[in-house]
Amino acid sequence: MQVSFSAQEITEIVRPKSAKGACDRPVQGIAALAEAKAGELSFLGNAKYKTEVPGTAASVVLLPPDYAGEPKAGQLFLLVENPSAALARICSRIEQALWPKPAPGIHPSAAVAADATVDPTATVGPLCVIESGATIGAGSHLQAQVFVGREARIGAGSWLMPGAIVAAECVLGNRVRLQPGVVIGSDGFGYEFVQGRHEKVPQVGNVEIGDDVEIGANSTLDRARFSRTSIGEGTKIDNLVQIAHNVKVGRHCLLCSQVGISGSTTLEDYVVLGGQAGIGGHITLGKGMKAGGQAGITSDVAPGSFVNGTPAIPYLLERKIAVLQQRLPDLFRRVDALESQLMDAKKSSS
Repeated sequence: MQVSFSAQEITEIVRPKSAKGACDRPVQGIAALAEAKAGELSFLGNAKYKTEVPGTAASVVLLPPDYAGEPKAGQLFLLVENPSAALARICSRIEQALWPKPAPGIHPSAAVAADATVDPTATVGPLCVIESGATIGAGSHLQAQVFVGREARIGAGSWLMPGAIVAAECVLGNRVRLQPGVVIGSDGFGYEFVQGRHEKVPQVGNVEIGDDVEIGANSTLDRARFSRTSIGEGTKIDNLVQIAHNVKVGRHCLLCSQVGISGSTTLEDYVVLGGQAGIGGHITLGKGMKAGGQAGITSDVAPGSFVNGTPAIPYLLERKIAVLQQRLPDLFRRVDALESQLMDAKKSSS
């Protein structure tokens, strides 16, 4: 990472509530508290690492407002409301420096249909394919080998990374980001068992994605059997997530890695699903509900719930059961011992 920020530049980016100490050297890297060296920046994003702050060699440290310790000589503490969010703002500046968008235009190796519409401010990279009737919005950036199918629409300011696919008639809003290998609009998994054979059910709907959605590498969103599969504004989807046909995901949801959602299920706004959570079909997850990693959900979940386990049950109950399960071997030994005592007492009395 070849970047350099002065302490003053970092202060202007994160806008701290207050500051302690001073740093007169450039910051040229980011590292964890325990690993940071002089000339690097670090942060306290999780209270469990608080004990590492006094020993860190980082020149600039982002800390929560209630941190009471003092910096060493040549060290600057910036007290911010959310250290992790403050670091994200710095990383955004670094990202802009490391991966600047090339000049607008269409690479000579790209194949663009004559009736496709590419905004003059958009960038179409090497070996991209844009089919008939497709639209690429203002300022959008298609990196190498991106495929945009017939009549698909890409909104303004979107960023499609290498190998991303937006199939026919699918719609992306503004400022959508697709990581490498994302597939939007693959066929939904639909078959009917007729006379001993699995007959394919045509999937003739599309996928519609709202503004400011980000989708991680190698995730797949299936087109609807009819109508649409939809993703609401601001939702963030991790790598290797599978979303089936006719699923409706609300606004500002978080879907962690390897989540799988079966067909025709609805996620209301602000739902959070932990990694590898599996969601059954034709159910509704209420607004603001959360599911722990590897949860298996097969029925509706009320808004605001926090569930875990398979089948999913309230989180605190699932944790209590997990603790009790660890005590089962000892419980069985005690029951066996009691049975032996009762049998001995019965023999003695007879």
